[in-house]
Amino acid sequence: MLDDMDDRSDTPRRKPHRTKNRARIRVPGIAPSAVFDMVCDLDQLADWNTAITHVVSRPHSLEPGAEWKVAMRDGPLRWISRSTVVEHDPESMVFAFRSGTDDGNPSYAEWRWSATTDGDGTILEVSWRLCPRTALRRWLLAPYRARRLRREVPMSLAELARHITASHRPAETAGRTT
Repeated sequence: MLDDMDDRSDTPRRKPHRTKNRARIRVPGIAPSAVFDMVCDLDQLADWNTAITHVVSRPHSLEPGAEWKVAMRDGPLRWISRSTVVEHDPESMVFAFRSGTDDGNPSYAEWRWSATTDGDGTILEVSWRLCPRTALRRWLLAPYRARRLRREVPMSLAELARHITASHRPAETAGRTT
C-alpha cells in the first residue's frame, strides 16, 4: 500500500498496513451500564460476537494486565486469540484491550469500547486498530482481516443489541387467559 512519500527522495515508500476503524450502534431503552456490562461479560462473548466460537480462559477480574483467550473463526481460518486488558472503567464505561494470536506472533490489534447515554438508550461505540508486525501479517493477513472486520463488527454490534434487548424485555405473564 503506497501511503506517502519518502522524506529523502521522491520515491513512494511502503508503510506497514495499519487500520483504525470505528463502528457504533444505538440500543434504545437499555441503560449504558447494562450495555457496558454485556460487552465486558466475557462468558457471553460468543453469544453476540460472530467471530468467537467460545471462551477458552478468562480472568477473575478485568484489571489492567488481566488476560483471556477465545477461539476465533473467520471463514477457513481458525485461531486462539489472547487479549490483555488495558483499561476497564465501569464509571466512564470504557473498556480497552489489546489482542493477538496465541502463537507468539508480535502482531496485535487495539480495541476500545465505550457506552454513552443517548436519550432513553445507549450509544455503543467500538474502535479498533490493526498493528501487524511481521511481513505475512502486514501484507496478507492484516488487509484481509481489515476488510472482514469492517463487515463483522457491525454484524456483531447488531447481534449484541438484539441479545441485550431480548434479555431485558419484561417477561410476559405465563398462562394468561383472554
